[in-house]
Amino acid sequence: MRVTFLGTSAGTPTRQRNVTGLAMAIDDARDWYLFDCGEATQHQLQHTRYTTARLRAVFITHVHGDHCYGLPGLIASANMSGRKTPLTICAPDGIEQFIRATFLHTDIRELRFPLHFVRSDLPDFSYDDGQLHVSAHPLSHRVPCFAYRAEEQPPRHLLEAELDEAGLPRGPLWNRLQRGEDVVSASGELFRSHDFSRPAWPPRSIIVGGDNDQPELLHDAMCRSDAMIHEATFSEEVLAKVGPKYMHSTAAMVAKAASEAGLRQLILTHFSQRYRPKGGDHVEHSIDDLIREARSYYEGNLYMAEDLHSYQLDRDRQLYRLDEPGH
Repeated sequence: MRVTFLGTSAGTPTRQRNVTGLAMAIDDARDWYLFDCGEATQHQLQHTRYTTARLRAVFITHVHGDHCYGLPGLIASANMSGRKTPLTICAPDGIEQFIRATFLHTDIRELRFPLHFVRSDLPDFSYDDGQLHVSAHPLSHRVPCFAYRAEEQPPRHLLEAELDEAGLPRGPLWNRLQRGEDVVSASGELFRSHDFSRPAWPPRSIIVGGDNDQPELLHDAMCRSDAMIHEATFSEEVLAKVGPKYMHSTAAMVAKAASEAGLRQLILTHFSQRYRPKGGDHVEHSIDDLIREARSYYEGNLYMAEDLHSYQLDRDRQLYRLDEPGH
């Protein structure tokens, strides 16, 4: 699984960072998924391999503008580019109303492709297109906000000996089982795909968090995941000055929660604009502050997200930045 950061700044963009957006794909596939869509996300996409034509679904964590203001423009550009394929948008209440009101008042009356809105704030939410399964997990923020746990759906290998022993003739029914479908034999016997096939490799999973001041809410999800992407808007020092009213996490809070859950790999993002690139001159606060704070609690594989950088979670469940030496 591969993630590419389209924006890593909290609230407002900086010269180095756009506001929140994340592209996810199954390794080097052209098809991809978008998590949050802050202003200028479509501009950031121009620097990547991803196009609106191959976008399979959008997942919005909450209604704050730095996470969704780019969505109307992205959809409008996809329309102008000739997209015909339906687009699923998974989001909490408010996003569909925002999109439809924007189009109504900006004279976008006809889309060439259908928009399918799915409420991710409902208890029975799940998304599964055969390649990726996504679940939503409530967070603590000033508005309803969610993390998404994305798990790949690898191709399946048939247990041929078991099928032969069970007496299911080779042929089209075997093909359907391999695609994950349950089938019924000519004699009326039910054969479940999960009983007679196995994933080609253990599925990989990544949590993509929205804004949240209680990262421990994701403990159970972290225990079942290979990596997590989570905001670290402040350091503890800055949080003590600005207070808890913004309801964001510090690097220390996330690091503690990840360590307690035994999470092996963590990427921090959504940094306040006060944190400048590490090594800069005359900088009161730098990304180094957040790195040091996280490292004091977390010993796992840690990255600080940067715009337009990509990170790969391999089938051996190791996370690395794609431009690291040796990769």
